[in-house]
Amino acid sequence: MSEPLNRTTNPLADVAASPEATARYLAEVQRVLLDIGKNLESLALETRVHCRDTHVEGDRWFDAWLRAQPVERALRDVLKNVEGVTKGLEKSAYKRRAHDENVAAVGKKRKEKALEKSRKKNLPQLNTVPGNSGQVPQQENMRYADPASIYDLRSDRRSA
Repeated sequence: MSEPLNRTTNPLADVAASPEATARYLAEVQRVLLDIGKNLESLALETRVHCRDTHVEGDRWFDAWLRAQPVERALRDVLKNVEGVTKGLEKSAYKRRAHDENVAAVGKKRKEKALEKSRKKNLPQLNTVPGNSGQVPQQENMRYADPASIYDLRSDRRSA
């Protein structure tokens, strides 16, 4: 089992503590991977040429091409993975910087929320009219509504 990560034994602890150092380190790793990617591209081209030119007696014109396809596909997949790793390194450097910015903003956001909460708790009370308990006055003759059209005016019909 690996030992726990601490600053005295792990040389990357200082790098991880600073977003600038993390970005520099990841950029250096990315440069190395890009160089490796260039070498892999050259290797893929040379392998393609060699495998497609390797003919055996009795081959049809496309047999060498068919035998070369799995090798070419494997190298193409490796190149895609290297490209994905380099993009991931760049993205993680941005995420690391964003994390520090979010941490720095937490204190300010918490103060704003506390102020907003205290404002909501201490809302100025509206002056109410004395004797008004907030109840709706009752109507004596409860009907649906007033007449809705001129035809409802005759015979005292109320609309529903």
